[in-house]
Amino acid sequence: MDADAVNLGLLVLRVAIGAAILAHGVNHLVRVRQGPGVANWFESLGLKPGPTHAWMVTITEIVTGVMLIVGFLTPLAAAGVIGVVAVAFVTNHRDAGFFVFHRPTEGWEYLMVLAAACVAIGPIGPGEWSLDDAFGILNDLDGWTGFLLTALVGFGGAALFLAAFYRPPKKEPAAS
Repeated sequence: MDADAVNLGLLVLRVAIGAAILAHGVNHLVRVRQGPGVANWFESLGLKPGPTHAWMVTITEIVTGVMLIVGFLTPLAAAGVIGVVAVAFVTNHRDAGFFVFHRPTEGWEYLMVLAAACVAIGPIGPGEWSLDDAFGILNDLDGWTGFLLTALVGFGGAALFLAAFYRPPKKEPAAS
């Protein structure tokens, strides 16, 4: 297989995922700085204290987005995206159905695609057109090691985060 074609494919994948998650982070940053709306929304999902979690997700999305775009510490960047989307799935999207256009909240198809792409990056690696390759960082973290690192840190981190901070709001009983 042509190495340049593989490197181009990995660059496109990293940039697409990184740009999408970075855009979410920038959007959150704008909204967090406008007032308590995002923090209140996080609290309504069961993530308290809301301001802390609003800032945590904002910073994680911005940092991991940039890291994926440039291919720096790529398995950890991919794991960060997995963690964010796994938490979003549990707290906000899982009951909405598959399609993203479901209302009142969006479905989980977009989250699934981001998580699957990031899980795939783990064993494949960032490619030669990355800072990881340029600096010789994490060269031995591909294959099963890269897969396990990305999946365990991503999904395991999300599970630990949820266990520590997620307290789902109590559902109101249906009126009879």
